[in-house]
Parts: sequence; structure tokens; C-alpha cells
Amino acid sequence: MLKKGLLLFLSSLCFLITSHGQVLEEYSNDWEENLVKNWFSSSDQLSQWIDIRQFPEAYLVMQIPGETMVFAGERLWFYAEQDTLLSRKVKDYQLEFGVDSLQIRLLGDQLVKAQALLEKRLNPTFTVEQKKETAGPSLVERDFERQSVRDFFIIALLICLFLLAGYRQAYPYVFFSVLSPKGLVTAEDFSEGSSLQKFFSFDVLLFVLIVNILSALSGVFGLIFFRQDLIYAWSDGTALDLLLIWMVGAMLIFGLTVLKFVGIRITAFVFDLGRMEFSHFFYLLRLIVWVNLVFLLVIFFYLMNTFSQVETFLMTFYEVFFWMYLVGIAFLFLSMMNKLSFKKYHLFTYLCIAELVPFLILVKWIMDFGQY
Repeated sequence: MLKKGLLLFLSSLCFLITSHGQVLEEYSNDWEENLVKNWFSSSDQLSQWIDIRQFPEAYLVMQIPGETMVFAGERLWFYAEQDTLLSRKVKDYQLEFGVDSLQIRLLGDQLVKAQALLEKRLNPTFTVEQKKETAGPSLVERDFERQSVRDFFIIALLICLFLLAGYRQAYPYVFFSVLSPKGLVTAEDFSEGSSLQKFFSFDVLLFVLIVNILSALSGVFGLIFFRQDLIYAWSDGTALDLLLIWMVGAMLIFGLTVLKFVGIRITAFVFDLGRMEFSHFFYLLRLIVWVNLVFLLVIFFYLMNTFSQVETFLMTFYEVFFWMYLVGIAFLFLSMMNKLSFKKYHLFTYLCIAELVPFLILVKWIMDFGQY
């Protein structure tokens, strides 16, 4: 009898060791389904609370469908670009989040319960390290908390509005001249009476700096959602750290903008175009101003209402800006061709050297930088 009991015990032990792991708790059928709606689209959401006090040595196994955002409480935890399998000890969640129960939320398009496995297992045959090797780039960690990003944006928005309001009071003529949307279609800057002829004056340089501050804001959001590793390499990722990175980025872009104007002036001199660099520069500056103002309005809506869709909006915004800038260069060519008596090939070569080629090189560099 003793021998039979011993054999039974050993066989059971061998079964546990060689099996795929004993399921201690099954959560796959407990998902709460919801439809998250906003003005522009809707997404499916699965959510439930997980007790992370029991079985601390067990593994919490999650199978996440592709193109799904995973939230741990209010934190955007990671984005699964492809189908992802994650296994991690339960006690690790207690150490990381400091709570006894954790809400897991999945947000994506056409989510169904059958696709989202969630359970506690004992002795699974895979580990977190193995999973990361097989998943490749499909798992992107998101350590930024919503509130930190929102705090940063609100402070940045107030700073931008304060600067614009102060500049409007101090230099109303330059403010309305550059901000006039009519100039995008009438090309009034190319007329003989154009008065924006002093780039290196304090009022114009100050406005260019404000525009660069607006542009840097969209760049910082690109770092937050696509290159968090760089932000954490430089700082702790708090709202104040993001503000500092934003200001440093604005000064760098301002320096590049001044260099760009100098390059346009040199190219215009080589092509014997007279004082055309002023009209050329301010025409595209007006386009950048309006694109950034639209960016502020739309990103405000997404941050305050549908945070999970911010990354999708940013991707769309960068693509739209790329094509709008190319269209702006095309309109610039047409405006200069109609207003000025230059040969078409002469004008086209000038714009390629001064504007189109540098812009495409910069875009290629940004794309390589984002994929690194």
C-alpha cells in the first residue's frame, strides 16, 4: 500500500513537471465587455480586476491580440502591435504597482473574449525573457502615466497662449501679417509692397521663436509615445522633465530655423532672385503656424477624452503634415511663378535646393530615428 502511494505521488510529481503548467485560476471568461465611443471612432474594451495577493509564486499568463493597448489601472502599460503572449510572476505585479488588486483593460478594434486569455499558472513552460525574444518589436512598454502627460500639455498650452497673447499686444502688425490665413492662397507676400523684409529684427525673431515652441510640442509628443527610452535616458519622465525637454527642443529647432533662413538667403543670392527669401520663408512659416494651432486643438481633445487614441492621432498628424508641407511647396512654386517673371525650371531648381531636398532629408532622418 505504501509502495502504491509512493508511486502515485512520484507519477503526479512527474506530471506536474512535464506538463504545460497547472491552471490555478482562470479569468478568460470573466472579461467585462464595453464599447468606448468618441466623436470620431469607437473601440472595444475588455476589463476585469485581478487579485494579485493569492498565489504570489504563480505566473499570470496573458494572451493579447494584435493592435491592442493594455492598461494596468490608469497606466498605459504597453501596446501589442502583434499577437503577444506575456508571462510574469504574480508577486512582481505587487512589487511594481503596490496594490492587492489590479484592473487589466484591453482596448482595440473588434476585441472578443475568446482572443484574450488570462489565467494564473504554476510552472509554465515559457518565461518573460523567452516571450520577449519571440515577440520582437510587438511589445512596446508604456511607462508614462496619463496625468503626467496631461499636466505637461496643460502647462505647455497655457505658456503658448500666454506668449501668443503677449506678442499680439506688443507687435500686432507682425502678428496679424504672419497669422493671416489669406496669405496661404493669395500669396500677398510676393507683391511689391510686402513689408516683412527684416528677418533679423527682434519682433520677427521673437515670433519665429514662438512658432518653434509650438512645433517642439508636437515633437515632444512623438518622443513620449514612440521613443520613451530617450526620455528616460535623460530624465525621470515627470511633467517638469517634459517641460525642460520641450524648451531645449524649441531652442534647437529655433537654431535650425535661423540656419534654414540663412540657407534660403544664400540660395536666392546664387540664383539671383533678389530679396525673395523673405516671402519664401514667411509663406511656409504661415503654413506651419496654422498646422500647429490645429494640432493643439485636436491633441487637447484626445488627451482629455480618448487618451488611448493619441498614438493613432500622432501618426495621422505627422503624415498629414508631411503631405501638407509638400502641397505648400507646390503652391509656393505656383505663386512665385505667377507673381514673378522667372523661368519655370529656374524657379523649380531653386525650390528643390532651398526647400524640397532639405525637407525630405530631414523626414528620412526622423523616420530612421523613430525606428531605431
